[in-house]
Amino acid sequence: MAKDGTPLPPYFNIDPDAALSDLDLPTGSEGFAAIAQACGQGRSDLASRGMDEQGRKSLRLFSTWEITRYLIPVAQAHFRRVLKQNPDLPQGQSESEGGAKWFTLDEVLRLRAFFGAQGSKAKNYLPYRPAGLPAKIVAVANFKGGVGKTSTAAHLAMSAALDGYKVLVIDLDSQGSMTSIFGGQIEDEWQTAFPLLARHYAEYLRLENQRRLDRGDPPQPLDEALSTALDMTVGDVIQKTHWPNIDLIGAQLNLYWAEFQIPVWRMQARGWKLWDALTDRLEMDGVLDDYDLVFIDTPPALGYLTINGLAAADILLVPMGASFLEFDSTGRFFDMLHSTFVSIEEGENVAARALGRPEMAFEWDAVRAVITRYDGAQQGELAALMQAYLGETLSPHRQDFTALIGQAGEQVNGIYEADYRDFNRETYARGREAFDATYAAFKRLLLGVWRRAELAEQQAAE
Repeated sequence: MAKDGTPLPPYFNIDPDAALSDLDLPTGSEGFAAIAQACGQGRSDLASRGMDEQGRKSLRLFSTWEITRYLIPVAQAHFRRVLKQNPDLPQGQSESEGGAKWFTLDEVLRLRAFFGAQGSKAKNYLPYRPAGLPAKIVAVANFKGGVGKTSTAAHLAMSAALDGYKVLVIDLDSQGSMTSIFGGQIEDEWQTAFPLLARHYAEYLRLENQRRLDRGDPPQPLDEALSTALDMTVGDVIQKTHWPNIDLIGAQLNLYWAEFQIPVWRMQARGWKLWDALTDRLEMDGVLDDYDLVFIDTPPALGYLTINGLAAADILLVPMGASFLEFDSTGRFFDMLHSTFVSIEEGENVAARALGRPEMAFEWDAVRAVITRYDGAQQGELAALMQAYLGETLSPHRQDFTALIGQAGEQVNGIYEADYRDFNRETYARGREAFDATYAAFKRLLLGVWRRAELAEQQAAE
């Protein structure tokens, strides 16, 4: 204690012998295996929360109050009247005689379709989706971890599903957090996006081998992995989730192997356009016709998997916190995006100009940075400055952090999976507003992008 009676900082007067007594033995390489095993067990135990006896997640039911407030824009009295007049529609189930009616999301989707066909034409019961246009692909990316990247992607996917869209989620992050949220069971890399990239390379190599044979050169052999990948489609790696209108291509640790394998393939075949691998497979296997939206959760690094996700995307969302370090990191992320994609364009266009072919250029329908985990009382000034510098690139909507998000996260769930009866109803409503507003801002962006494409098609047809 100091002479004035105030306690000294805790880093003073630490006894070396006492510190030694607290120290465990040195750690070797095998020590990492033990730590990983302990984390793996904990991860498995935590991820099992909310699962049934078969190890599957199930989606909660939705009450009449929740349906009419958040999902189908009708008054409760009218909703009940329509159900009574149409006994063939889902009638819900009550937990007690005369109690509130609860519905599965599947039933909610059927009810929304009925109201869309039979209800007032002045209301938007069904989400806007231009006929004949492919699904929009949305990549969520940033260098920095902890900015809410996976949480933002997962909640946007859930919001879109509740809105009536059919959604595919692709997890390209080998940490597999998105996969855990949606209850995916991934045994190895052959249940991830890896075989889709491998097939794209194998198909290129097969064509190149034909050209080599035509020139009288020996072909490059296709190893067992590439031969296996040639027999696989996107449908082979898509899993159903506990959401009736959300499917998943999951990830697990072995997916990281792709970051080492892809450059080997690229060295063996310089003409292979690795950045087109995911895009081409999604298009060729009809995925963009089967879904309305595809959300891609990328790793927190600009590696080959992230490049594939970004190159495939129509819309790029970049979550970031309202702090100097995250603003700085995000700026560097955009700088790396510029360097990477300009480098690809320049390399491809040298050959294109020499051969008289059209030059290539990457293009995204929309790019938006989104402030997450926002605290208006502490971060308002800095957020305003960031808005001034970034302009339209920074979404004016700022996603507040609420206690509901943290509590749902403890259960490895999204907030839309949380039963509002576990909270004060107003607490639930306030907490939900944060992600409802995030989805509203995203949906406005999506609808603008779709409408622009729709009008362009109409103009081209004239």
